[in-house]
Amino acid sequence: MLLALSLTALLADVLASDLPLAVRVDGTTWWLPCVTRPAALRGSSQISLAPTAEWMWRTPIHFGPLQTIAATGEDRPTPPPWAPDETHWLGTDELGRDVAARLVHGARVSLLVGFLTMLIAVGIGLLVGGVSGYAGGLTDVVLSRVLEVMQTFPLVFFLIALLSVLRTQSLWPLVIALGLTRWTEVARLVRAEVLSLESREFVLAARALGASPARIITRHLLPNALGPVLVVATFGVGSAILLETALSFLGIGVAPPTASWGELLTEAHRTLQHPGAWWLAVFPGLAIALTVLTVNALGEAVRRVNG
Repeated sequence: MLLALSLTALLADVLASDLPLAVRVDGTTWWLPCVTRPAALRGSSQISLAPTAEWMWRTPIHFGPLQTIAATGEDRPTPPPWAPDETHWLGTDELGRDVAARLVHGARVSLLVGFLTMLIAVGIGLLVGGVSGYAGGLTDVVLSRVLEVMQTFPLVFFLIALLSVLRTQSLWPLVIALGLTRWTEVARLVRAEVLSLESREFVLAARALGASPARIITRHLLPNALGPVLVVATFGVGSAILLETALSFLGIGVAPPTASWGELLTEAHRTLQHPGAWWLAVFPGLAIALTVLTVNALGEAVRRVNG
């Protein structure tokens, strides 16, 4: 399931786009214009190309995440048709954007936030925890106090303050902000593992042979501490996705109109005046729940393997 979600995120432009997989217009054949976005087809769509194209291979979802084509003249979302021959499989939002297309492209943003956040957190946590556990003394005391201070801040409020200071709503500031606040748990775990490992025979042998502290940490201590860290990191991916969802719902995550699952839930909240627009909340909610459950199941499997 996680592989399927990852492929959906990587192939979002191939699965849902306003441009086709391939098209021949006026004697010119374009391959994967949905990915390359050629200037000659700029402003075109699969709908506008259909009458003039000699042949065309459509994407599975015929619309892009930002394409606004209302199915009705009313300023209200339209429900999913459920029939396979209909246009909008999962309906549209109040601006006429295809929900399925936004859901597919939202997977890219949400999974990127989850995995990159934990990559940053694990990198910082390994460095701080490894140095703190191996150095001991004053270094350990100072770094431990830094960890405790970081953990005293309420996470959501700290992120709100940090993102407000950055004064920008885009993917990378959000990833960096999440990564800078999620490393403390990894660092504490690595510190505890290093303290238990540094008295082992292979570490004492490396020290007796004249290995430098940096070599002992990177070659002997940290590789043997990675097992528990992988468990925490795997669970942390699901937590980071939920945090991105919450921040986007509060309006300080990824800025619209970029599609993310949190932003889709925010749009669903804005359309509460349409009581029947249940699909705007149900499908993003199911995608978030499915992803978090899948990642947590993987984390549980990794935990069992590591004993």
